[in-house]
Amino acid sequence: MSAVLLVFAMSVHAQRKAVMILIDGVPADVLEQVATPAIDEIAAVGGYTRAYQGGGKDMYSQTPTISAPGYMNMITGVWGNKHNVWGNGVKNPNYNYWNVFHVVKAQAPEKKTAIFSTWLDNRTKLIGDGKAEAGGKIMDIAYDGYELDTVQFPHGNSRIFIYNIDEFVTDKAAETIKADAPDVSWVYLEYTDDMGHAFGDSPQMIDAVEKADAQIGRIWEAIKYRQEQFGEEWLLTVTTDHGRTESNGKGHGGQSERERTTWAATNAQNLNARFESTPPVVDIMPTVLKHLNVEMPKDIAQEVDGVSWLGDVSLFDAVANYENGKLTLSWSQGSAGGNVTVYMAATNNFKTGGKDDYKKLGKAKLTEGTFTKSIQLEKGGTYKFLLEGKHNSTNVWLVLDK
Repeated sequence: MSAVLLVFAMSVHAQRKAVMILIDGVPADVLEQVATPAIDEIAAVGGYTRAYQGGGKDMYSQTPTISAPGYMNMITGVWGNKHNVWGNGVKNPNYNYWNVFHVVKAQAPEKKTAIFSTWLDNRTKLIGDGKAEAGGKIMDIAYDGYELDTVQFPHGNSRIFIYNIDEFVTDKAAETIKADAPDVSWVYLEYTDDMGHAFGDSPQMIDAVEKADAQIGRIWEAIKYRQEQFGEEWLLTVTTDHGRTESNGKGHGGQSERERTTWAATNAQNLNARFESTPPVVDIMPTVLKHLNVEMPKDIAQEVDGVSWLGDVSLFDAVANYENGKLTLSWSQGSAGGNVTVYMAATNNFKTGGKDDYKKLGKAKLTEGTFTKSIQLEKGGTYKFLLEGKHNSTNVWLVLDK
């Protein structure tokens, strides 16, 4: 076999792996003023973009810019109106909207999953690891819950113990990636948010971001080692769960521009128009699955609000409007060519584990950017629209006031 064919064969059969890193509470304007050599190197390989959390502002999908909802947005690919996590208490998550680990274990059970987290609830409540309704036991490797260990990590008046836990889970993530190479992993680091709450926009916050970047750098080095030594193809995404309040940077939870404005960095090289358009964090879940070549079940995929950043994309950012008996659906165009087929469901049975009956409404050319139809819709109803293009589908709801 020639050298060229050998390289081609290796690239076709290379194992694909993915790591999602989320550092807590770092708005884009703070990240962009701090020296972050590791994140910069990752972005130089792939890309960096401003992004957003919080769902559609003043719309049915608006989601608090609070930590747990932000994490859930990332791992499920849907907003709060679907996953039903509205605060850090995580009172009643809707596991019908599968997270990325559930999809991987259901569709490719041989793949290995891992979590490295300062916060135990990420695994036990958000992922729902071990809960039958969330897919059963789906995490193979877990280094978490250390915030409850006051012996190894004694608590004091400062939050330095959280930094020490972040250091520990980072080391475990790097060691595990280097030695065992889980197929899909989530690394969560908290200390930046603690410094934001305590000091707001401050030297302490800048120092915390620099520390987080160094931790990310250790994981990035482990990924590069696997790529160089084993020829694996790794996707790394780095993001945050929310920004901070405009006034002093100490709070979050609202819908101000600064609280909503986040960012994403990735080593992926085949980035599309969606990535370049200030994408939402819900895109990370379908991006990871596309990289892993793991296909979602159709009913799960129909509900996902995110759109993959990788490869060709037909359409995204769909908007629905209804006025005087006329339905108008519009979208942003990615790759040129083809049609958009529109379907509608007048039920939301999926929310409770059922099926929705989608009826075809018609087609429009992708390049037209809109689909219109005269149709009678009931006031007080919620209507779900599925728009299918050549390369991807996207969904949007229409919630009509009574």
